[in-house]
Amino acid sequence: MPTVLRIGSFRFHFYSDEKGEPPHIHVALPDSECKFWLDPISLARNKGMKPHQIREAERIIYEYIETLRIAYEKYHSKS
Repeated sequence: MPTVLRIGSFRFHFYSDEKGEPPHIHVALPDSECKFWLDPISLARNKGMKPHQIREAERIIYEYIETLRIAYEKYHSKS
């Protein structure tokens, strides 16, 4: 489960066994997690994150979108 980015309590990562899905990023907090598609950026799934936390995660994704896309493609092209 490679971690791409950590900002505050947010950990941005993906799972190594998710081939075949469009580019995405998982965002974890200590007690919740959500998943965002990267193109276009949109919430795919939420497991317990509060709305303000989802908005903050989305804001960070927009800010670091190129870093996240490059990391996703680089990792999944090796697998």
